[in-house]
Amino acid sequence: MNDFGSQSIALVVDDNPESLGMVSAALETQGLTVLVAKDGHSAIQLTERVQPDVILMDAIMPELDGFETCRILKTGPNPTLAPIIFMTGLSDQEHVVKGLQAGGVDYITKPVVIEELLARMTTHVLNSRLLQSARQAIDASERLVLAFGKDGDLKWGSQKALEVKNAGNLDLETAAFKAWLRSCIAQPVSSIAPYESEQSTLQFIGYSDAQEILVKLVAKQSETNEETLRVAFGLTAREAEVLFWLTLGKTNRDISAILSLSARTVNKHLEQVFQKMGVDNRTSAAVLADRQLNLEHRD
Repeated sequence: MNDFGSQSIALVVDDNPESLGMVSAALETQGLTVLVAKDGHSAIQLTERVQPDVILMDAIMPELDGFETCRILKTGPNPTLAPIIFMTGLSDQEHVVKGLQAGGVDYITKPVVIEELLARMTTHVLNSRLLQSARQAIDASERLVLAFGKDGDLKWGSQKALEVKNAGNLDLETAAFKAWLRSCIAQPVSSIAPYESEQSTLQFIGYSDAQEILVKLVAKQSETNEETLRVAFGLTAREAEVLFWLTLGKTNRDISAILSLSARTVNKHLEQVFQKMGVDNRTSAAVLADRQLNLEHRD
């Protein structure tokens, strides 16, 4: 478990003392700090005080079963980022799917094979840490990014984006927004038009490694995005329009259709845009323009 790190914390949740003791002892021999909970309520209370790196969850427990405990841990006001691996004697397809839908990442059948459990834990914890690093990088850049599951539920967001949401400036529960999210599933970024709310524009920007739908939030300003780009880079009004649609991932053919221009005219405008911005390709132009718009809408 050296890949895991000696400072890692595992929470084992099981109402069976024998199983709880066996798994806990095995993890401790690998250098992990082990927390134990004999029921779902205790597990929830523990994670409010200590954030574990991984949670091993018995599926069948009295009162609050593992599925519901997992759902609460993953969707509460402070959802845990720790991967949750189910341990249970139930191995039929229905229960496997139920565990994954509740927010679990994997499923180990009892009796637990410790070597297999350790291998799976290592993989999921390392993946989780990579994902957390990516989220921290987004926070550090102060970008307004939200991530949604394919069911439409908000999974996480950068600090700035959550501030906007919590201030009441964004309603994520409307039928129209849920329908727009569904339209993003399995579609290329360039084919999805932005979603316009009263005070914000939401742009589909792709998927995370966990296959969450990533959405960038742009607060509406009195000055349009096109005007911001025009002033920043010394463009004509039409060049600024072309550049703005470029930042949304639109192809030349898309831009041609949106602005009712010929493909030749779009190409000519882009040549002028590249020259004025001091770049030689559309990717560099989009990055610079996107950065300018983020600076404009950061506060």
